[in-house]
Amino acid sequence: MTKSIMIQGTMSNAGKSFLAAGLCRIFRQDGYRVAPFKSQNMALNSFITEDGLEMGRAQVVQAEAAGIRPEACMNPVLLKPTSQMGSQVIVNGRVLGTYSAADYYRMKKGLIPKVMEAYHSLEERFDVIVIEGAGSPAEINLREHDFVNMGLAELTDSPVLLAGDIDRGGVFAQLYGTAALLEEQERKRIRAFLINKFRGDPEILTPGLSMLYKRIPIPVAGVIPYLDVDLEDEDSLSERLSGSHRETGLDVYGRRAFGRVAVIRLPRISNFTDFHALERLPGIALFYASRPEEVANADFIVIPGTKNTMGDLKWMRESGMEAAVLRKAGSVPIMGICGGFQILGEELSDPFGVEEGGSMRGMGLLPVKTYFSKEKTTSQVMGQTAFLRTATAPGQSMSSQDGYGFGGSGCGASGYEMSGYEIHMGETTRSGGAPFSYIRECSGNGKSESCHEDGCVQGQVFGTYVHGCFDSEAMQTALWQYLAEQKGISETMEFYTAGKKPSFSLKEYKEEQYEKLARCLREHLDMDLIYRILDKKA
Repeated sequence: MTKSIMIQGTMSNAGKSFLAAGLCRIFRQDGYRVAPFKSQNMALNSFITEDGLEMGRAQVVQAEAAGIRPEACMNPVLLKPTSQMGSQVIVNGRVLGTYSAADYYRMKKGLIPKVMEAYHSLEERFDVIVIEGAGSPAEINLREHDFVNMGLAELTDSPVLLAGDIDRGGVFAQLYGTAALLEEQERKRIRAFLINKFRGDPEILTPGLSMLYKRIPIPVAGVIPYLDVDLEDEDSLSERLSGSHRETGLDVYGRRAFGRVAVIRLPRISNFTDFHALERLPGIALFYASRPEEVANADFIVIPGTKNTMGDLKWMRESGMEAAVLRKAGSVPIMGICGGFQILGEELSDPFGVEEGGSMRGMGLLPVKTYFSKEKTTSQVMGQTAFLRTATAPGQSMSSQDGYGFGGSGCGASGYEMSGYEIHMGETTRSGGAPFSYIRECSGNGKSESCHEDGCVQGQVFGTYVHGCFDSEAMQTALWQYLAEQKGISETMEFYTAGKKPSFSLKEYKEEQYEKLARCLREHLDMDLIYRILDKKA
């Protein structure tokens, strides 16, 4: 019989996703077939599965930790905010539509059968399901038709571990107050508290733990320190986007960087996981820029994906960021990914009101026009690109006429290997320049035999629809070598002789982090208690 355990939090960003990922790895290490599940996720970082379905990346991380391939049934409802009041609603990997918060709340009850169908499909194949809640179970105004926190715990008959974030302060109030606001039958489902993100000597907490237990007899299953584990984060709450990750002039190893990569921090930035691999490259300092002056010294500028291309282009225009990027054009490479690619074009047209409606002038750095359609493109892809292959000097052009292009259809031509996924509502047509890449779809039952153009290149400006393109070591090396050559740095520099190659295996790195996370949790959690809770003996 399948067992389940649920991680809930006293608030958003209490560490539920990390804790769930860690338990997935621990149960896998202990010989169980384990799967993650989160009934509803609100996130702009999403992923496309092998069968072309969309899901939140938090459950992708947890699936990787469990050693299994991600499936959309692990996250049956995904909400992708498009504005302050509305979100695109994705159910079991497919777009249902865009709804206001009020409209979505009214339709929630009708989604419960879909959620449970997804859950039961996992029950049939796995020994343990690690369930992640969302937000806080104490949001009593949202209790009706809840299928995310205690409502889901009841539907799946799952014991609950409630995590509080001590780093924000008031953790005892968080835990006690959350439990106090629950109904009695809900409170009984909490089998243990977890105190997360602790800095210092845990002995200091001992008196408080005793007093908490006297007030509410729920044991504390562990005090988890602030972990130095590098997993993917969720959206705007990520510290990667905060001041702690601003340009320092140093790479991740603490050495002076020769290449400063500025990623524009758009208000509705999506899939910033595209740049995690670049953060680890020796000699590269990647930072997120939210003010125009922050791009002044950049050696490479990236405009990332966004859930609202037209809205974020307006922000770039009004904030002065567009003018700052245009001033750098011709002197440094500029790249757009997905929505960023659309922004770099000449025109955006939205006749169906998918985003803002009407039409809008783009930045004009690429000879492309984008037409927003009602249908969403979602597929995994693989192919080849000649990204930065000619490594021209600043101010020189790069085109198919001077050696950039693949030649012919490009399907059999040589180039840097690239893979990733497409996820966009727009269709973009190119009237000049050259393709960024040639790609094949590899979602569904197998790799497509047909090959098609992706993106556009003109001069030192690049655009692509492929998320995750920098996960390829070949693409990382291309960027590293280009920036090194522009600074007159040879491969014999200290970054190379110190044993740091200019590329990085993201897959191997993730595995190291999952193992590290599991070790840390085993050290600080009472796993005997957690196994008794899992077996419903505690």
